[in-house]
Amino acid sequence: MKLSRRMILLGAGSLPFATASLRTAAFAQAAPATPGNEVPPILFVHGNGDYDALWMTTLWRMESNGIARDRMMAINFTDPNARTDDTVEQAGRSSTEDQRRELAAAIAELKRRTGAPRVALVGSSRGGYAIRNVIKNGGAGDVSHAVLCGTPNHGVFATDDQPNSEFNGRGPFLRGLNEGGSEVTPGVAFLTLRSDGMDKYAQADGRFIGKPGTPTGITAEGPELKGATNLVLGALDHREVAFHPRAFREIYKFIAGREPARIAIVPEVAVKLSGLVTGTPGGVSSNRPVADATVDIFRVDPDTGERKGGVVHSAKTTADGRWGPAQVDPSWSLEFVLTSAGAPITHIYRSPFPRSSDVVHLRAARPLGSADKDAGAVVIMSRPRGYFGLPRDVVLLDGKEPADVKPGVPTDSTATLRLAAGEVGRNIVAQFGEERIVARAWPASENRIAIAELTY
Repeated sequence: MKLSRRMILLGAGSLPFATASLRTAAFAQAAPATPGNEVPPILFVHGNGDYDALWMTTLWRMESNGIARDRMMAINFTDPNARTDDTVEQAGRSSTEDQRRELAAAIAELKRRTGAPRVALVGSSRGGYAIRNVIKNGGAGDVSHAVLCGTPNHGVFATDDQPNSEFNGRGPFLRGLNEGGSEVTPGVAFLTLRSDGMDKYAQADGRFIGKPGTPTGITAEGPELKGATNLVLGALDHREVAFHPRAFREIYKFIAGREPARIAIVPEVAVKLSGLVTGTPGGVSSNRPVADATVDIFRVDPDTGERKGGVVHSAKTTADGRWGPAQVDPSWSLEFVLTSAGAPITHIYRSPFPRSSDVVHLRAARPLGSADKDAGAVVIMSRPRGYFGLPRDVVLLDGKEPADVKPGVPTDSTATLRLAAGEVGRNIVAQFGEERIVARAWPASENRIAIAELTY
């Protein structure tokens, strides 16, 4: 029997049998996948303030299950942050209509490139808004599947404040998407993925949006849609419901109609990396290219962070902001040094890249501020594809749980370590779960910041 509205718990919850069976199946080896051209082309849509690089591990997992890279695309919205008021222009920010228009163009391009009549759309958070907007306003015939991961479909809040915010469940944008008995568009298969209480944007109390003690009018069920298949992925956080291996399993299964042959990423023998340099003009994250930025790549020792030999690749961006391709070994730990006007020299340390990628995007660290004035060095631990949850996760920066990571519902994706002048040059270990990155502490006096950027 096919259910139009279904909820299965992956993790702690009220359905232990379903929990156990799905958790086991998620990491089991299924039958080999049939040729990837039977699966519709897939377009991945990032969330508020983000960029397409967040889908890198998902793309790798899709490739490892036989989906050709040229049958997938990840959109990079020009101005990824939402306006405060959707009806009023705001520098460096986009409206719901801006995002609908850009996504519609990306769908048309992927259809043209592949010759497919319809494509599957997968969105994280705000990206699901653009997906629903396109489908509801003339694009249903172009879309076969819509997967919405952590999308606040009924708002981050539903109050009388900020009536024109697209994140207000009582506002005109979401009311327009949700009106009627069903909240999905006929002819398109809809799946929602949500957390079991660990999504900071699906909380009853407003403390996660700066209004502690004020009811939001939203519950953990906020991302669900009437008429969709609705799955709960246990204690995953707001971003993990899009980028975690558990989320991949459900995304793949829903679109392909079968279990993935593998969850693990299959390494390539030779790896080529390239990407885009972007910035934060006016303090707002942008996906607009940065010209005249220098990107230098070094191989580093995974245990010390020290460089092994000279520069592996060096490039200067032109107007398109692109760098690469750089050829590296899939076993190498890497240091990317980004030098761009008006920003700190940023040393980005990364775990080995098991597969090639053209979305290894680089953005300079935030400027050194008043909190850093007495620091000899500043090291940031960053997790773009999820948040740090304490006590849920193992999170260690220089051998200690970071003091600036709040316990409970995961809300922080960065942690900052400030070192005394006498500690400049030493190695700093950033540990999240099984991923371990060793960075070097560079002198803040030279306007340098180190970032240990987690991949998983």
